[in-house]
Amino acid sequence: MQLRPLGKTGLSIAPLVFGGNVFGWTADEKTSFDLLDAFTGAGFNAIDTADVYSRWVPGNEGGESEAIIGKWLKRSGIARDKVVVITKVGSDMGQGRRDLRKSWIVEAVENSLKRLQTDHIDLYLSHWPDPETPYEETLEAHAALVKSGKVRAFGASNLDAGQLQASFDAADKAGLPRYGALQPEYNLYDRAGFEGALADLCRKEEIGVITYYSLASGFLTGKYRSAEDTKGKARGEGVVHYLDEKGRRILAALDQVAGETDAKPAEIALAWLMAKPAVTAPIASATSLAQLASLTKAAALSLSPEQMAALDAAGAST
Repeated sequence: MQLRPLGKTGLSIAPLVFGGNVFGWTADEKTSFDLLDAFTGAGFNAIDTADVYSRWVPGNEGGESEAIIGKWLKRSGIARDKVVVITKVGSDMGQGRRDLRKSWIVEAVENSLKRLQTDHIDLYLSHWPDPETPYEETLEAHAALVKSGKVRAFGASNLDAGQLQASFDAADKAGLPRYGALQPEYNLYDRAGFEGALADLCRKEEIGVITYYSLASGFLTGKYRSAEDTKGKARGEGVVHYLDEKGRRILAALDQVAGETDAKPAEIALAWLMAKPAVTAPIASATSLAQLASLTKAAALSLSPEQMAALDAAGAST
């Protein structure tokens, strides 16, 4: 598997990241272990999670996904340096706010390390902007974790171009290391938040980019064609708004390219992301081995310039 450098973080990852949000939610422990075995067995190495996964499930308190990954790391026997573990801090874990204070990061990282059953996190991300905490305080906390060896590299998620630039300016003024990676929402449908100023800034500053909602909550798999298709599905409510004229154009373009490549819509949607020059790798999750086998095929799928252009046009903002 050809690895890609994640910006200037020193980390290298395969072109697809497994989304661990499903662990402890729509994938039980045994299924999660099987999925992780298959994913790493196919040559992929990066797993994304967060301390808050999956706090939204009734009866869960957060940390369930990290705990499953930790058990798998111990059970699998895989060498720790063969896996890039990505997790996040800053979501509300009971404090009542999004929180990037130094005191919370110091506490939260210990909780994550314990659940992950590891002595270090490869990439630690500030999950959300925290307007109440100065960038300098957050960056100082991250830098201290790198110095202590508990974190190898750090980055952010959900920052716009202005916020990311402000974090760079704050780091430079305080003599602190910058965020080295970004995790934005980006897919064939949701493009305006990343394309343009933010993507340009990431390329200019050599920021590693790992996209989330890469399949638009499953819409880009092609299995949701009408509101009826979303009923009773775990992510159904998050898909309904994609069923508009733009969404139908995208599905038609995916169907067209599928006919030309003998690939599935999800594989094409991921291959489109992998081909974008500002993107290091997209995140995608699966809840069955069959789904996973399909998604991993995207890494070997090469789209022609004409196919890329057709997909670009279908998802363009109007």
